[in-house]
Amino acid sequence: MNIAFQKVAVIGAGAMGRGIAQIAAQAGSQVFLYDTQAEASQKALAAVHQVWDSLLAKGRLDTETVGKYKAQLHTANQLQDLQKCNLIVEAIVERLDIKKSLFIELENLVEETTVLVTNTSSLSVTAIAAALKRPSQFAGYHFFNPVPLMKVVEVIAGLKTSPDVCVRLTEFAKQMGHTPVQANDTPGFIVNHAGRGYGTEALRIVSEGVADFATIDRILKDQVGFKLGPFELFDLTALDVSHPVMESIYNQYYQEPRYRPSVITAQRLAGGVVGKKVGEGFYQYLDGKAIVAPDQAVPDVKEFPPVWVSPRASRRLELLQLLKDLGATIETGASPSPHALTLVAPLGFDVTTVAVVERLDPARTIGIDMLFDDAATKRRVLATNPATRSDMRDAAHALFAKDGKAVSVVRDSGGFITQRVVANIVNIASDMCQQGVCSPKDLDVAVTLGLGYPVGPLALGDKLGPTNVLEVLFNLQTVYGDPRYRPSPWLRRRGAIGLSLLHTED
Repeated sequence: MNIAFQKVAVIGAGAMGRGIAQIAAQAGSQVFLYDTQAEASQKALAAVHQVWDSLLAKGRLDTETVGKYKAQLHTANQLQDLQKCNLIVEAIVERLDIKKSLFIELENLVEETTVLVTNTSSLSVTAIAAALKRPSQFAGYHFFNPVPLMKVVEVIAGLKTSPDVCVRLTEFAKQMGHTPVQANDTPGFIVNHAGRGYGTEALRIVSEGVADFATIDRILKDQVGFKLGPFELFDLTALDVSHPVMESIYNQYYQEPRYRPSVITAQRLAGGVVGKKVGEGFYQYLDGKAIVAPDQAVPDVKEFPPVWVSPRASRRLELLQLLKDLGATIETGASPSPHALTLVAPLGFDVTTVAVVERLDPARTIGIDMLFDDAATKRRVLATNPATRSDMRDAAHALFAKDGKAVSVVRDSGGFITQRVVANIVNIASDMCQQGVCSPKDLDVAVTLGLGYPVGPLALGDKLGPTNVLEVLFNLQTVYGDPRYRPSPWLRRRGAIGLSLLHTED
């Protein structure tokens, strides 16, 4: 196989640099690992050797292959040792001034045909290249930790990057066993940009007192299928990493409301409560395991009231069948009797607004989130309003838990929890396509591989129905009056004519 880059240098011996050096050597390149601290380079080399030795011991590599890999990985003592490299990958501290200084020095050392790339996750590729004499030979090449396991790499074209450079980088990513996705030079590129809706909306929900951290995590895992809840994810990545990225993208987009950070993470970062690595974040950790409060206990209810379902409820027929299966007594009148538990299932609106608009007794009104098909979820979510009686709350909780499915009861919120988070994810992804950040296909591939979402944001929007997502957003905007929820033209137009969000005009 003709390797896209025969000689590769990796600058920075941290976890990211080690990972890139490992997969480049495995692809067949001669790889030179350099760090300003010589000891760091040697430790990184030993760490990669240990990985290969471990795979050998497990029978996943043979002796000949391990020997070949080791022969292709070297350390460099000084920058001058990298003069003959075809590709130099920078994986150092996220500071624009330091990166620019390094690349200016490198450009004066290497040949004119050498490709220089940065592994930055949030800085502008164009800004880093601005002081270079050959910006056409410069690009972004963003890997994710741990590099050998996270099989996606963003190939980012700066304003003056040669298309041929991106072609070669794309081919090399494939040779390293990774999936390349093409991105234009915009804040956060694809993965970090698309991921804004998950954590920031969850933080906003917490700030309104709708539910606690653990409840929100449980709901989003059990209703949507996320592997980690947003607060588990924050604790894993650590706020000293994730909060600056939130601020960076928000400020680079000139305070775009969709990306607004939260005072909650700013305060916790200031207090050093940054996550699992320090034993305390949104959860407390004991021996590396999170201490999680138990789920809400199901109330003991001896006698259930009859149930009346709003004619405007989303998935009303499914909801009525569910109630029948649970053994509820269902009222079919035009309005509820004075003793009935009143159920509403809005999209985007809060329970309070629906109760007022439909002239229902708020003391007996409970909301249920029916955005997803109940059969496809592991948890049901109910919402009270400020006037809901405790006996009605408990009756609803116990009724919907009758078949053993988990139930969470939260306080009133436009769009419950799942609707808010999912609609923001889909909306941000749609607007990225509108901006031309990347293709719809690359966006969904990057997010599923880079963030571990159960399905790409655009495919998720198609699954739920773009018109339903639009309804959630329009109603959230009405409830909160916040431009954060304004629908992207990409979503609005495709929703209006029934077109897939993954559709492109090309």
